[in-house]
Amino acid sequence: MTILERRDVNSVARLTMNAPERLNALSDEMLAALQSELDALREDSSIRAVVLSGTGKAFCAGHDLKQMTAGRQSEDGGKAYFKDLFDRCAQMMMSVQSLPQPVIAQVHGIATAAGCQLVATCDMAVAAEGTRFGVNGVNIGLFCSTPMVALSRNIHRKKAFEMLTTGQFIEADAAEALGLINRVAPLGDLEETAVSLAETVAAKLGAAVKIGKEAFYRQVTMTTPEAYAYTGDVMVENMLNRDTEEGISAFLEKRPPTWEQ
Repeated sequence: MTILERRDVNSVARLTMNAPERLNALSDEMLAALQSELDALREDSSIRAVVLSGTGKAFCAGHDLKQMTAGRQSEDGGKAYFKDLFDRCAQMMMSVQSLPQPVIAQVHGIATAAGCQLVATCDMAVAAEGTRFGVNGVNIGLFCSTPMVALSRNIHRKKAFEMLTTGQFIEADAAEALGLINRVAPLGDLEETAVSLAETVAAKLGAAVKIGKEAFYRQVTMTTPEAYAYTGDVMVENMLNRDTEEGISAFLEKRPPTWEQ
C-alpha cells in the first residue's frame, strides 16, 4: 500500500494520505512521503495547483503517538528523536507554503493537533459538513506548541488560545467563520468543491500566482511601509512579464489571453 498517493489531472495534482488505519497520522513515513512529493512538485512546472486529502474516517489525526512513545525509549529519553521529529514536521509545513503552487486542503472527519496545523498551513481549505478541528494535545499533557504557529497565524488570538488551552473541538462552520477554512460543503460534494477551487486557480497565469504566493507570505511579517516597498518591487517584476503584457492586452481587446507559461 502506498502511504501517499499522487494523481495528476490536467494541471492539478491530487495528493491523498493513505493510512486510514492510523487516521492518516503524520508518522515518520508520512512526513517523508509528503516532503518527497512537495520537493518533486516544486520542480514540476506542469502542475499549477495541489489538493491534499486523506482516506478513511479522518483527514489527519496529528502525530503518530505510538511512534512517539517508542522514540522515548532511548538513552536520552527521546530528546534527540523528538527534536528531529518536530524539525522534520516544521520543514514539511514550511515547504507547503514555499511551494510555487497553491495547496488546498480537502478536509473531512477530524483534523487534530498537527493535522489541524496542516490545514492551517495550506494556502486554502475546504471542509465537509460535520468536520471537527482541534489542537487537543493539552488533553494528554502535551501543549500543541508547533501547531500553534500555524493556527495563530490563521485565526483570532483569543480563539486560538482558547482552543489550545481547553483542547475543545470547533465545528466546520465555526472554522469557516474564524478563517481557518475557506468553504464548507456537503460530504458528497467535498471533492468536487476542492477540485473546482483548484481548477479555478490553475487557470490563472502560473508565473503570476507563483510571484504572488511568495509575496503574500513574505509581506505579512513586515511593517506596512516595508510591505509596500517590497510589494511595489514585486509588481514591477510582474508587470515586466511577457504573459502579463499579453493578459492586459487581451483584456483591453476583449479576447482570451494566449499565455506561454
